[in-house]
Amino acid sequence: MVHFTAVDVIRAKRDGGALTDAQIDWVVDAYTRGEVAEEQMASLAMAILLRGMTREEITRWTAAMIASGDRMDLSAIPRPTVDKHSTGGVGDKITLPLAPLVAACGAAVPQLSGRGLGHTGGTLDKLESIPGWRARLTTEEYLAQLREVGAVVCAANDTLAPADRKLYALRDVTGTVESIPLIASSIMSKKLAEGSSALVLDVKVGSGAFMKTEADARELAETMVAIGTASGVRTVALLTAMSTPLGYAIGNAVEVEESVEVLAGGGPADVVELTVALAREMVAAAGIDADPAEVLASGKAMDSWRAMISAQGGDPSAPLPTAPVTEVVRAEQDGYLTLDAYAVGVAAWRLGAGRARKEDAVSASAGIRLHKREGDAVRAGDPILELRTEDAERIPSALDALSAGVSVGTAPADASPLVLGRIGG
Repeated sequence: MVHFTAVDVIRAKRDGGALTDAQIDWVVDAYTRGEVAEEQMASLAMAILLRGMTREEITRWTAAMIASGDRMDLSAIPRPTVDKHSTGGVGDKITLPLAPLVAACGAAVPQLSGRGLGHTGGTLDKLESIPGWRARLTTEEYLAQLREVGAVVCAANDTLAPADRKLYALRDVTGTVESIPLIASSIMSKKLAEGSSALVLDVKVGSGAFMKTEADARELAETMVAIGTASGVRTVALLTAMSTPLGYAIGNAVEVEESVEVLAGGGPADVVELTVALAREMVAAAGIDADPAEVLASGKAMDSWRAMISAQGGDPSAPLPTAPVTEVVRAEQDGYLTLDAYAVGVAAWRLGAGRARKEDAVSASAGIRLHKREGDAVRAGDPILELRTEDAERIPSALDALSAGVSVGTAPADASPLVLGRIGG
């Protein structure tokens, strides 16, 4: 490998130039090994934030981060493989019913998931509210479950894209999280390292999402689809609304409960709609001729769920944790309800369902259960939502978070579609 200096690479990007393949390969490798100092990579990340990257640079940067570690080999899996990634939202429990549904359609779903941070929840935190369920699997266990069950949701091991793990932590403390090239390469390096043949992205848009505007979300989606396609992985993205929470449950155990309702043939209409929409994209990307709506109605997805949970030590029939402290928030006047996703997400976080730092513990039972949804007519005194927590002292700060995001007006808010657009395919 050609040797460069970090300062030369920083200056090239600072001055608006495109980094060469050799520069990218060297700087990512050298940073992972500790040859490039944290302050130097922080400077480069800021230059990328301010100057941007071409599609070619982003694709090469992603490849360099994948090359920093292992890549899963799924060639021995007898089913077609397809993965899904969501950029995160409030009440976004879609992975829970989606993975077993797509497995029941005949695909293998290798889902390496993460934990929540701030107002957005994490899939692993939700699943860990199931008694006995474990997030950590060996590679052998992971592959065996994919072969036998068809779906696995677990934590990524430390050998997949270690450059991304190191760079993500740096971006978090240097004000460079918002860079679309770095967001796209971070997501795609981990997803492509999983080794799946196809990938469906759920890119959220709105107050409860990382991308607040449809233009930014579309740019991120187009960038990620281009990276996946250039890497030989069939990649499709849906832009989906995240201005109000998904479903009625926000938290960990409460979201598992709602996901099981969907698998049982019930559940909120929006959660069912998005689950089926993403499942249709996934089975199409995997080349499978199946109707996910019919498979969901048949009960086969519930069978896959039970097998998936049991394979990781969980008891799918065990009671889920319940919070000892609850408080009901009621409407103060007649009218139509508005629920802001970000405010509700922050309230759930303050109740204990989320974390401020990666090392913080979360409460399985904390969260929020909605009684009413965005646009519903309410009368003064009607219950709007219920706060759930293990610590009564958390209630006031949660109520404070809700004060700016829960309101009752004289007219219902304009209804917007759940799926706002589709990119790729």
